[in-house]
Amino acid sequence: METLAFIPSPSAGEIHLGPLPLRGYALCIILGVFVAVWLGGRRWVARGGQAGTVADIAVWAVPFGLVGGRLYHVITDYQLYFGEGRNPVDAVRIWDGGLGIWGAIALGALGAWIGCRRRGIALPAYADAVAPGIVLAQALGRWGNWFNQELYGRPTDLPWALKIDPEHRPVDTPDLATYHPTFLYESLWCVGVALLVIWADRRFRLGHGRAFALYVAGYTVGRFWIEYMRVDDAHHVLGMRLNNWTAIVVFLLAVVYIVVSAKKRPGREEIVEPEAEPEPGTNTGGPDSADADAAPEDSSAEGSSSAKESSEDGPGRGKPSGGKSSGGKPAGDGGGDGPAGAESVAKGPEPRRKAVDGPAS
Repeated sequence: METLAFIPSPSAGEIHLGPLPLRGYALCIILGVFVAVWLGGRRWVARGGQAGTVADIAVWAVPFGLVGGRLYHVITDYQLYFGEGRNPVDAVRIWDGGLGIWGAIALGALGAWIGCRRRGIALPAYADAVAPGIVLAQALGRWGNWFNQELYGRPTDLPWALKIDPEHRPVDTPDLATYHPTFLYESLWCVGVALLVIWADRRFRLGHGRAFALYVAGYTVGRFWIEYMRVDDAHHVLGMRLNNWTAIVVFLLAVVYIVVSAKKRPGREEIVEPEAEPEPGTNTGGPDSADADAAPEDSSAEGSSSAKESSEDGPGRGKPSGGKSSGGKPAGDGGGDGPAGAESVAKGPEPRRKAVDGPAS
């Protein structure tokens, strides 16, 4: 089979930044994380959240996601690491490739839940904000498979076929050089899903986790048919690859969630992140605190007169019965006509005084 045009594969899986070697797979994952955090942060702020919240929660979600993705891969492809002639230490060599998206999302959601709990944020609202960024991160991450020459499809002579070096070809087709670039198919599909979620979110104002569920449903549809094209070793259940069954189950769960959530909680959250609470002892600007700060210090006789006036004015107009005594501030504030009186006007309302106190400042 002779191919007139094809996509070349990198001759090496490393990119050298001066003396520092960087694995192409790791670079794609890092770029994906930055894109997810950047886009998720913009969407979170647009929904009324605070800047920096998405990045703070990502500190929990990303490590959990990486561990979960690796665990899923190692468990479902255990023969690659624990079979005869295999080295179990390779199970931790994440830079060589091998992240299962199902495990990454599941454990990453656990990390995000922990981060949201610490911030007093509902996880569904956060998930809706970061959903398009996550699927774009997957689109970038798939190019790591291109660097490693892995997870390609069946042989083909199409103009966009991917050329694979002999050492990376399947044992059944060592003489065939070009294969379907399933990494490229999935990358493009993920970009399409991201655009779909962004459009649907703006058009229908999705909330309470439905934007995230739409991403999950859209991704699994593409993953199902792309999985059929791959030729790498995989476990089969009832004649289908394990990831196909996983895609079916996850798709159905996502659709059910969208339907049930839309009935129980229609619309979108009005508040996604509570404002920071004031520290204890902070003046919040309320009338009581303003009165307490603004009250000038008079003589003891004037203090008695003021207490009497409070009872004459009725409840709510004078100082509380447990207010400051006449000796609460240093003497010499100058009364109502002096600087302290002007300061009380700037800070807030002051209880009414008798005419003997002088004109109001």
